[in-house]
Amino acid sequence: MKDSIKKNQDFKRVYANGTSLANQYLVMYILKNGKDGEKSRLGISVSKKVGNSVVRHRVTRLIRESYRLHRDEIKTGYDIVVIGRMSAKGTDYRSIESAFLHLIGMHRIRI
Repeated sequence: MKDSIKKNQDFKRVYANGTSLANQYLVMYILKNGKDGEKSRLGISVSKKVGNSVVRHRVTRLIRESYRLHRDEIKTGYDIVVIGRMSAKGTDYRSIESAFLHLIGMHRIRI
C-alpha cells in the first residue's frame, strides 16, 4: 500500500499534533497532512501487549482491509494512525470494520 505511514517521525508527528478518539477495539489519531487533493495516508500500530506476532498481524490485516474497502469514503489530505487495542485480539472482521467506520465518522472525515 503506497499511501501508508512508515516512518517513526511521521507517527510521532501525528501523535503529538493530531486529535485522537477511541472506541472498544481501536484508537484513531488524525492530522491534516497539508497535501490537499492527495490520498489520505494510513499508519497501523498494534502493541506486543495484544498478543504474539500472528495475533498482531491478523489485527493489522483486518484494520488495513477496513481502510482499503472504505478508502473512497474518507476525505483526502489526512494522516490517520490506527492503534489496535487488546480487546481487538479475538474479534472478527465485522467488529473491526464497524469500529473503524465509527471512528472516521466521529472524526468527521467520512464523506
